[in-house]
Amino acid sequence: MIGLKRLDNLQDCVTSVLRDEIPGDIAETGVWRGGASIFMRAILLAYGDVTRTVWVADSFEGLPKPNPDRYPADRGDRLWTKTALVVSLEEVKANFARYGLLDDQVRFIRGWFSDTLPKAPIEQLAVLRLDGDMYESTKVALDSLYPKLSPGGYVIIDDYGAIPACRRAVSDFRLENGVEEEIHEIDWTGVYWRRQA
Repeated sequence: MIGLKRLDNLQDCVTSVLRDEIPGDIAETGVWRGGASIFMRAILLAYGDVTRTVWVADSFEGLPKPNPDRYPADRGDRLWTKTALVVSLEEVKANFARYGLLDDQVRFIRGWFSDTLPKAPIEQLAVLRLDGDMYESTKVALDSLYPKLSPGGYVIIDDYGAIPACRRAVSDFRLENGVEEEIHEIDWTGVYWRRQA
């Protein structure tokens, strides 16, 4: 679903943190069938990295109903009605297993991001990939996990160009936290930046 340009960017970011010895794990928030997370785990295997965990965070029930009182930008969002976005944890695990990549370096975080990410047992990250579509999902992921991103680590936002609510969440987070690193375009929707010291 993410296309070759975003896959190439993902590979570049992961190999960069390996090469530069940036400390931390890898996380994806919003995984659908697990393809990008599987790819990141495969890169770790190809480079012989046995120390990093790939965190796979999703409700595994699709997207949440909007909470417009708390997150007005999500008002009217209908993604929660899209059954094609509902992929079970069992199916995602089976997809990892199909490639021989379901092992102790993969950990799953199941549930709505507002419930799980603030208390996720992640200590440090080198790559953080967000694919939560909505304002709430994007903002909660950034609020919860960006502080754990090492200097030199990357944050990748999948829906920045496609979904205005996602773009607004990123803008609000950056403004609130004084994040000034340049945002780089990957393709028509994906963007990334590298965290500085």
